[in-house]
Amino acid sequence: MSQPPPLRNDCFALPPGVDWTPVETALTQLREGLTPVTGTETVPLNHALGRVLAAPVIAARANPPYANAAVDGYGFSFEAMGRGPSVTLPIVQGRAAAGEPFSGQVPAGHAVRILTGAMIPDGIDTIVLQEDVTLAEGTITFRPGLKRGANTRRAGEDVDAGTQALAAGRRIQPQDLALAAALGVAQVSVRQRLKVGVLSTGDELVAVGATPRPHQMFDANRPMLSALLTGWGFEVIDLGQAADTTEDVEARLAQGRARADAILTTGGASAGDEDHISATLNRAGVLNTWRIAVKPGRPLALANWDGVPIFGLPGNPVAAFVCALIFARPALSVLQGSGWSDPQAITVPAAFTKSKKPGRHEYLRARLTTDGSAEVFKSEGSGRISGLSWAQGLVELPDAAQDITPGTPVRYLPFTGFGV
Repeated sequence: MSQPPPLRNDCFALPPGVDWTPVETALTQLREGLTPVTGTETVPLNHALGRVLAAPVIAARANPPYANAAVDGYGFSFEAMGRGPSVTLPIVQGRAAAGEPFSGQVPAGHAVRILTGAMIPDGIDTIVLQEDVTLAEGTITFRPGLKRGANTRRAGEDVDAGTQALAAGRRIQPQDLALAAALGVAQVSVRQRLKVGVLSTGDELVAVGATPRPHQMFDANRPMLSALLTGWGFEVIDLGQAADTTEDVEARLAQGRARADAILTTGGASAGDEDHISATLNRAGVLNTWRIAVKPGRPLALANWDGVPIFGLPGNPVAAFVCALIFARPALSVLQGSGWSDPQAITVPAAFTKSKKPGRHEYLRARLTTDGSAEVFKSEGSGRISGLSWAQGLVELPDAAQDITPGTPVRYLPFTGFGV
């Protein structure tokens, strides 16, 4: 197992004089300031699903490993076709089938019965489909015109032995397991799973299943973020819910630094009396508060404490969800070793009306209509969690002012492009 160097101390530092940080500036800063923090290990191929490759997968064997038939038919040497209006060839005894190769060599001017996937016998290089021949007394007759090598697959036409099949940084999918197995790769070098701590803050919250007091509400952020992180292939470390005290916040962050590679917190990231996340990070001298020009969102408390990156997300569930997708996901992807991940985006016509003010990047909960237009949720309130369940993606509006009417082209980011 190998361990990477520790994260640089300046990974979250903003340029001097920055007040409101544009979204693109924040993303660029994260992309350029972060490096992988996970070590590597070797695992059997059947345990590699969802893991991130630490080294390229090199083909131990070609695919296909030998020249074989692409169809059921009859194989012969290309030179046997001649130039006449038809071709008649005698059929040799025996056949070639997948798992049952033909014994010996096919004589010149003869054909052999061959089935899909069978190894090409010596003496043939071309195959005619069985539907295109006439059988009669141990011979086949067919029209000429086939090209040399017709209906055959050459050895290594998919992947040659010794070549790279999968690149380092790729998260392994089921189809990658099929490719690696076909190439004879029994084990792969992968990144250790990124361990991400999740911490909620606030005396107003209680865990689902507890009995809330009249002034309390259930914690929606921790289940949501834990599920996102699990879906992204990370190992979740539940740090629970911190009370609004310096002691509890410090203790839970210390627990997280001891167990996790990175920490996501929600709430307490601004500059209010009960914003204990930002206050604790500030006292430790590790806080970088980014006032990001984004809606929903704004404050994002970032810190590198003892080499552990901490992302202080907003407390409102919609803002926490959006900031997790836009900022935390690509940053955590870099920390994991799979590289920066930009969201999938398509341009579609709007199915809504909006007069957007200048100054902030906006993300609207949205979904596509049956005609491919983007409709948005009825409210932009960041406490309306039902809008997240209603939506299938986000409409992204840039910083500039914009008057949107039905038919205006807008940028749509489907949740599937975020791995959700």
